[in-house]
Amino acid sequence: MIWAILAALGPSLIFLLTLAALVSAAETSMTAASRGRMHQLERDGDGAARRVNRLIANQETMIGAILLSNNVLNIGASALTTAVLTSLFPPGSAMGPLIATALMTVLVVIFGEILPKTIAIARADDTARALSIPTYWLVRIFGPLADGAQWIVRQTLRPFGIKLDTGTDVLAAHEEIRGAVEYHHSEGLVETRDRYMLGGVLDLADMDVSEVMVHRRSIETVDGALPPREIVAETLASQHSRVPIYRGEPENVVGVLHVKDLLRALTDVDGRIDDLDVGAILREPWFIPETTSLKDQLAAFLKRQNHFALVVDEYGGLQGLVTLEDILEEIVGEIEDEHDIVAPGVKPGDDGSVVVEGSVTIRDLNRAMNWDLPDDEAVTVAGLLIHEAQQIPEVGQTYTFHHHRFRVEARKGARITSLKVEPLPYEDGE
Repeated sequence: MIWAILAALGPSLIFLLTLAALVSAAETSMTAASRGRMHQLERDGDGAARRVNRLIANQETMIGAILLSNNVLNIGASALTTAVLTSLFPPGSAMGPLIATALMTVLVVIFGEILPKTIAIARADDTARALSIPTYWLVRIFGPLADGAQWIVRQTLRPFGIKLDTGTDVLAAHEEIRGAVEYHHSEGLVETRDRYMLGGVLDLADMDVSEVMVHRRSIETVDGALPPREIVAETLASQHSRVPIYRGEPENVVGVLHVKDLLRALTDVDGRIDDLDVGAILREPWFIPETTSLKDQLAAFLKRQNHFALVVDEYGGLQGLVTLEDILEEIVGEIEDEHDIVAPGVKPGDDGSVVVEGSVTIRDLNRAMNWDLPDDEAVTVAGLLIHEAQQIPEVGQTYTFHHHRFRVEARKGARITSLKVEPLPYEDGE
């Protein structure tokens, strides 16, 4: 019976269903194709990959054109089938439309959607390249109609307070990469350390230097008014190779003393420390605003070949300092050398809790304990507690938020110096 009906419908239905299948395959393959591989193929001179990249670049119009054409083909095939089957039955009979509905549902779902989409997912890159030319002409033909339909949708949603930006990239590259990393991590294909490294690279553009800088309270500075011998002694006692030199007030930095410059100058005066002119060997300080993104600052470090900058606020007041190592640590984690003093920072307990210094950053704590505490409103653990409590807690006070219990262990003045953080179990359904 089915084959007799198909014979009655003729090749027109097969032709329309074939076109619909190709359009469905194009939609799936274009969205599932590897952008990295397409860009590499385009650089190698592959014309099909170049067309795919152009289509993906205007993804909203492409998908709109594909959906519009796919609906036209499916509706056309259904209308043709209904017309033919209705003519095979007596006038007024409902059998024709019923059989047409059942038949087209099976044909469209299996041969127009599931089958082509399955093939397209299995070989997305090859399918996208093979269908790049027909998809290009499809977008050229139906693109303006799709843009018109999208304009109608935006105008319809506007009275409800929903505003869609025409330039919004729904599948932003960073979020696409981040989602892929998180998915593969959940599947066990990406290790936790690699997950944090890849996430750190993606976060550089969203973080300011103020989030990773050494606060001015913790900067080791040397008074430039001291005798040369005392300046040399304090510089050599420092853990760092670059030491800010100030005049009058610690925030009035007039230069940066590099240990190599100091040793070279001592050699020039034959080791006579008292004859050393410290001011002549100071390097000019590099001041940057605290709103500079880590991505921009990393590029500036590489361009200027200077790995040390002082961070100031909008009034020019010293806020801290940032180094190339501070930025790299956001990617690879803590970097320790033979001169670093490894502070306790985070002390895990046997019961799953940790005793953490208030100055430890939330990102470092998350990495150390594989937690997911938010770092949008605060940089340090103490800052997070103060933000959530809306006050400076006293020693012994306990707060619960973000599925963790925070207890203040020590406080010095207005600074929280030590906390105990304990994760809480999730309830069913959370």
